[in-house]
Amino acid sequence: MDPAYRTEALFAKEARPCESAAEMNAQSSSSAEKPKRSPLVVIFLTVFIDLVGFGIIIPTSPFIAREFGASATELGLLMSIYSFFQFLFSPFWGSISDRIGRRPTILISLLGCAASYLLFAFSQSLTLLFVARGLAGLFGGNISTAHAYIGDVTPPHERSKGMGMIGAAFGLGFIFGPILGYVLGVVGQKLGSAPPFGLSFSALGVALLCLINFTFAWFFLKESLPPEKRGRAHDRPKRLRAIFQQLRRPIAGPLMFVYFFSGLAMSQMEPMLVPYIQDELDLGLKTATYGFAYIGVIMVITQGYLIRKWMPRLGEPKILVGGLLLFAVGLFLIAASKTLFILGIAMTLFAFGNGLLRPPNLGIISLSTPPEEQGVSMGVTNSLASLGRIIGPALGGFLYERMSHEAPFLAAGFVSVIGLAIVLLCYRRLPSTGLHVPAGQQVEEKVHERA
Repeated sequence: MDPAYRTEALFAKEARPCESAAEMNAQSSSSAEKPKRSPLVVIFLTVFIDLVGFGIIIPTSPFIAREFGASATELGLLMSIYSFFQFLFSPFWGSISDRIGRRPTILISLLGCAASYLLFAFSQSLTLLFVARGLAGLFGGNISTAHAYIGDVTPPHERSKGMGMIGAAFGLGFIFGPILGYVLGVVGQKLGSAPPFGLSFSALGVALLCLINFTFAWFFLKESLPPEKRGRAHDRPKRLRAIFQQLRRPIAGPLMFVYFFSGLAMSQMEPMLVPYIQDELDLGLKTATYGFAYIGVIMVITQGYLIRKWMPRLGEPKILVGGLLLFAVGLFLIAASKTLFILGIAMTLFAFGNGLLRPPNLGIISLSTPPEEQGVSMGVTNSLASLGRIIGPALGGFLYERMSHEAPFLAAGFVSVIGLAIVLLCYRRLPSTGLHVPAGQQVEEKVHERA
């Protein structure tokens, strides 16, 4: 049992001496378990269901867009518009969650996402597809709010492991999402060819998942931000000032840029991977679907298990450096892959690196941010990642068409090296909770004083 809860139970015992030992143990266990575990399980399931929907739409949307005559450039822009609106509105949702609470913000975003996927399913033109994806990006603030939720309910020494739960939800979403999307697409083609049937039928499945997620969160997701902490958000500066204020933080600011570079590298790779395996390895959609699911399996292993085992021993900085190294090597090796075997090795290294770098990156940012600004901090961080995902698809498509098929992956590898250089430059100042709990708490206090 955590010492804080043990002390709390002791005070309770002194206040009510006639209370039985059994009652004391039950109350102590309840007070310790509910705040620490139940909210994490609920937020994990909320994010997981959301990411299953995301995993469904990503592999199928290029094929749906091509049915409306989308070019390679338009395909990249369709991916970019989601991130563009997410970039614009993530700080807004983060600030809103600091003001009104995490729970209503997540519920609003889930309803908005359901509406966007319904529009996508019924779209009969490329223009409507763009509107639907833009709307999805506008309401895509639930992930940054979930990160802030983790920051609310976890102590400093468990912050990065809590962020790893979000990463595990991402991984599980990428396991089940693409496969479910493939199945829904096949079913939709048997039902008809015009939207919302055909491949568009998969978007109907995503809308249904969002509504199920909304219902689940409505009944089980509890508020994590106390009213007394919400009050401080009313005096927060305007959004652009808040962004620059967060970026000027001595530790969190550089780590936000690292998150930006990793998002930029990832988004250069993602849209060009399917054309690459088609053009260079002559592989089809089914293989690509299994490939995304394989990446998801590795993300679950790294962020759901390895992070929890390694974080107490190694700490955030070492795991972040190792993750960036594997991430960069995997990207460089993709460019050299001319056989499925070599590509499998490259994707394994890439997926392990991606799984390892995100939880400590977000954990250090959270540790370096005051409790009342967790929402806006995570909003700014995810906005920078969205900015990378705005630039990445267009840049990757340009490099693929104008230079070479290997160029997007080489450029992504170099971008990852830039992120690694930033981490190494400020390595000694990075907080680490990998030694023991009091040290982690002291590090957080020092970071907040310095910020």
